Amino acid sequence: MIFDSILFDFDGVLADTEPIHYQCWLEILAPFGIEPTWDYYQRECIGISDRLMVERISTPALFEHIWPQYALKQALFRHKLTLKSPFLAETSALIAELSPHYKLAVVSSSGRTEVEPPIVRAGLRGHFQAMVCGKEGGSLKPSPDPYLHAAQLLGSKVPLVVEDSAAGEASGQAAGFRVLRVTSAESVPSELRRMLSANYV
Repeated sequence: MIFDSILFDFDGVLADTEPIHYQCWLEILAPFGIEPTWDYYQRECIGISDRLMVERISTPALFEHIWPQYALKQALFRHKLTLKSPFLAETSALIAELSPHYKLAVVSSSGRTEVEPPIVRAGLRGHFQAMVCGKEGGSLKPSPDPYLHAAQLLGSKVPLVVEDSAAGEASGQAAGFRVLRVTSAESVPSELRRMLSANYV
């Protein structure tokens, strides 16, 4: 096999969480008269830090009022994840199928408190040899730091990065790794299997 590890982004790749993030932000932003469309959110807000996202969709004056609500947004998101697992059955099965053959890691710009608990609840934590969340590996994506740190933790020489955003794709490429940019969380199993079957040596 050409790859010795697979490094997964979390939101929108491993877990179908982007619609949940979006709904949480709508609740936080509504009192400020801001209601980004789903299309705008997908295009402009995925794959970047939450702080940059708030800066992008607000004015400097509004930012000073919105950003202090970030802790509430995080708590709301964590609560919603306890109500329903964000992992698709096909993706969970894929992770279990891949773990005996590849070193696996999660590499996310989201904080560990948002990423690790749902993975644990889904019974998937044991399949991942490493997790790099938030700024644990250095600067956030699109910096190469998170993926370089994950590869170092795994001792991986030829990782495959699985991403859904421009910032994540840029991060993996800047690290010098091959990147599979998937079109949606639902497409991950089929697109990743296709990539792996085409890269046996």
